Amino acid sequence: MFRKIGSELKKHVLTGISYMIPLVIAGAVIMAIARVGGSFYGITNIWDAKYADSANGIISLLHSLDGFGGLALGMMFPVIAAFIAYSISDKLGIAPGLVGGLLARDIGAGFLGALAAGLIAGYACLLIKKYVKLPKSAASIVPVFLVPVFGTLITVLIINYVVGIPFADLNKALESWLNGMSGTNQILMAAIIGAMVGFDLGGPVNKAAVTTAMALLTSGIYAPNTAAQVAIIIPPLGLGLATLIAKRKYNTEMREAGKSSLIMGLVGISEGAIPFAVESPLKVIPATVLGSAIGGALAVGLGAINQAPISGFYGWFTVQNWWFYILAIAVGTLVVAGMSVALRKDSAGQEESYTVEEDDFDEAEWEA
Repeated sequence: MFRKIGSELKKHVLTGISYMIPLVIAGAVIMAIARVGGSFYGITNIWDAKYADSANGIISLLHSLDGFGGLALGMMFPVIAAFIAYSISDKLGIAPGLVGGLLARDIGAGFLGALAAGLIAGYACLLIKKYVKLPKSAASIVPVFLVPVFGTLITVLIINYVVGIPFADLNKALESWLNGMSGTNQILMAAIIGAMVGFDLGGPVNKAAVTTAMALLTSGIYAPNTAAQVAIIIPPLGLGLATLIAKRKYNTEMREAGKSSLIMGLVGISEGAIPFAVESPLKVIPATVLGSAIGGALAVGLGAINQAPISGFYGWFTVQNWWFYILAIAVGTLVVAGMSVALRKDSAGQEESYTVEEDDFDEAEWEA
């Protein structure tokens, strides 16, 4: 029973995340363009209101772009709440989810508050639809009036008076804790995030770390995102590299998977490493966890700052201290490749061949 409930909740949350991610990417990239552009003029706070009326038209435009990116990024909480609710109760849950997500954002309940808003809105709408029965002549009132009105009312009351304040306090405490981190503690945090990202290669542990890191971007906390984005691409790059430097240890199928893995790594898709993890999990997963942890910790420790949720090569040069960022990727990739090659048997790449004696095969028996 609990497994089924957990599976359903995971499905609903992942649906919300899938709709949220394009907004986060769009907003963060536009903001990154504005801030990188501002750096060419020696401006490190292009978001400051004083640049809105700058005599330099480009600086004024960059300020506006930063605001546009922030507008898109600010929609992440309403959108994730709306589509969690949508996953639970179809389109009936969208309006209550949006309002609940907006409230969670405005009271500072953050990512956890938005998740709660989506779940509350979705199940409230589902229960109203299921248990409120009116005469047939008035049945159409339920989806167009009762569900949106009372679904929204239930959601905002619970968020505002029950769960919102504890989540807001937790969110502030988390932000303060992360902002107060420095030195060894920050590096350790980056290593933990990197290890989570490298553990299941796009699975729930990976997504929990990456989504939380992206949510913290709205609070101006960049170290978790830096670690996560480095860690995303290290496993596929490392395993792809392993198939190039130790070809004899991989059969033809895995060498072809290695080529795809390299390409997927470069564009920021950690799932490129999955064929290797499926084939030999006890040897591959420790390598991807360690390599991703080292890469994430190294990037943060050396002072790289990635303000956008982009891991692919096309975003590397928008990172502050990008040379350290690329060095961290290279080191993590070499760790994954080296461990993978060392743990793999020399005979693992031998092609399997089968010979069938003529007397052993009877076509009539096969067809029977």
